Amino acid sequence: MRTFFQALVPALWLVWLAYWVIAARGAKETVREESAASRASHYVPLIIGGLLIGMPHILGPALEQRFHAHTFRWYLVGLALVAIGLGFAALARAWLGRNWSAAVTVKDRHELVRGGPYALVRHPIYAGMLLALFGTVLTVDRWRALIGFALTTAGLVRKLVVEERFMAAEFGEAHARYRAEVKALVPFVA
Repeated sequence: MRTFFQALVPALWLVWLAYWVIAARGAKETVREESAASRASHYVPLIIGGLLIGMPHILGPALEQRFHAHTFRWYLVGLALVAIGLGFAALARAWLGRNWSAAVTVKDRHELVRGGPYALVRHPIYAGMLLALFGTVLTVDRWRALIGFALTTAGLVRKLVVEERFMAAEFGEAHARYRAEVKALVPFVA
């Protein structure tokens, strides 16, 4: 039974990743894309953070210590956050449709999507991913995972900043109104 529960979080991430790869097909043609250096500025912390979250003993025994009471209840809380976060990110990805891309881009006939999850926050994919990553950190329950979460958060915030610049340049006043009306990551907060 323990092995079953330990496999749930990675299984959710794998299902989400499979959806992500399949959904990427059919995206609109890119007309403008961020530079390789810009991509590296958010991908590098995301990759390093992900490794810290997912790879045991990567930084030595000191950071393998637990940071909370390791109970089944904590695990269930983390598992729920992973499921809710990945579900919200997937819903946002589906709502974005053919405008989506892994890198920060402007697509041919790009649309400023404001409905569905985008009515709650401007970056629901990142918000969902951060919630799922935090849930994963709770289930991993190691200090290295908290460091990894900080790095992945920094990477996603960096990507958010680049994306905001692209959208402001593409949509001008419409994007400015959207920014004024809808928070970036957490409804009513940030």
